[in-house]
Amino acid sequence: MRILLIEDEPEMASVLKTALERQDIIVDHAATLADAEAMARLGYHDAVVLDRRLPDGDGLSLIPRLRALHLDVPVIALTALSGLDDRVAGLDAGADDYMVKPFATVELVARLNALHRRSFTTRANQTVVGRLTYDFRHREALVEDHALELPRRERLVLETLIRRPGRTIMRGALEEAVYALDDEIGSNALDAHISRLRRKLDDVAAGIEIRAIRNLGYLLRAAS
Repeated sequence: MRILLIEDEPEMASVLKTALERQDIIVDHAATLADAEAMARLGYHDAVVLDRRLPDGDGLSLIPRLRALHLDVPVIALTALSGLDDRVAGLDAGADDYMVKPFATVELVARLNALHRRSFTTRANQTVVGRLTYDFRHREALVEDHALELPRRERLVLETLIRRPGRTIMRGALEEAVYALDDEIGSNALDAHISRLRRKLDDVAAGIEIRAIRNLGYLLRAAS
């Protein structure tokens, strides 16, 4: 999952970002409505978590702008405004959920996961290529019902490639899926993740090959 966190308090933003990333959630952070809208326009995110009190306005004002851009990403409003009228205003503005500070990070993660699961109602939950089954709901790679242990970024690479087996995924699209916008990415970091992933797939005879497509990206398909 990749989320857009809109929070102007640096300490709160840092705590949330760290806690969410420990749960394998990629976090892009914006401190203002203007920055948030620019990031949201990229269409990368599975959910938005926004504070209401921002330096350049009420966070809720972003929601109609997202909808006008045909971005149907779910939104959780995260705020110290706890009154009934405030909660109703948040939901009426289009927020999918509303959490009042202070809150438990574990509850925020649970609510994000619940919103993310809803997005699978119209998608296949599993894809099979070669001898490998990828379970998108549980985010597991299985070979003959045995789970393949993968570090987060290698799993994100596999997840991105296996969504479109047999088709070239551009290098930029892979980097967007694996790294947050403010991550420092080494020139060969993605290649190193893919190299390690290939070795692990070969070790379990997954029947998959990941081909480099020169000057474009990578393609995953069943081994011939």
